[in-house]
Amino acid sequence: MNTYIDNFQLLKFLEEDAEIYFSTSKENLNFNKNTEEGIENISKLKSWFGLKEVGYLNQVHSNLVYTYDSKVHDGDAIITDLKGVAIGVFTADCVPVIVYDKKKKVAAAVHSGWRGTIENISIETINKMIKEYNTAIEDLVVYIGPHNMQCCYEVSEELVSKFKNLELYKNRDIAEGRNLSLQKCIIGQLNSIGIRDNQINTLDICTFCSTKHRLYSYRKQKEESGRMFSFIFIK
Repeated sequence: MNTYIDNFQLLKFLEEDAEIYFSTSKENLNFNKNTEEGIENISKLKSWFGLKEVGYLNQVHSNLVYTYDSKVHDGDAIITDLKGVAIGVFTADCVPVIVYDKKKKVAAAVHSGWRGTIENISIETINKMIKEYNTAIEDLVVYIGPHNMQCCYEVSEELVSKFKNLELYKNRDIAEGRNLSLQKCIIGQLNSIGIRDNQINTLDICTFCSTKHRLYSYRKQKEESGRMFSFIFIK
């Protein structure tokens, strides 16, 4: 479903004790934290949703995962069990993955570009949730947000081969020619640790070619592209 906050369109999903949002570029809403505008919009989330804090990272295309501690670390996934604290990731083509443990009430936000995907950052994140919060696989729900989908994500033959040669994807249809599906790769990772398809929600919205939603795409807009923010908070 869609919700509108101060005329800005946010894609909203509700779990029993959490709210999940994927921003768009409607009205040029930009969350690029390296700009004054972006920092201001991040701060606005506190008043819009009555939040105590908003947590995020300096994203470096890694498989580094952090538990939220009010600091801004270099990494690409962040976890918290704190109520009233939003955690999120910035994207403009890469894949935002939101994970929620419905029983333990633990949330995670993951930035999965091709490097993070090939390094299994989603698995690394969930393993940390299991280790630190005793999360059970069957209690998880996962949302995969807007990103540059297979229809428009053309990469080198070498990169496609690099993915296809991994044991995890040997029996998975993850590419058509040079068009790679990071979403299929991520779903493969999730399935490999016991997460069933009915626990995974895919928005199936392409940042590059979507006409239904206005979205930022670095591939299309280059340096002029803003950033979207995908986030979750526990109520």
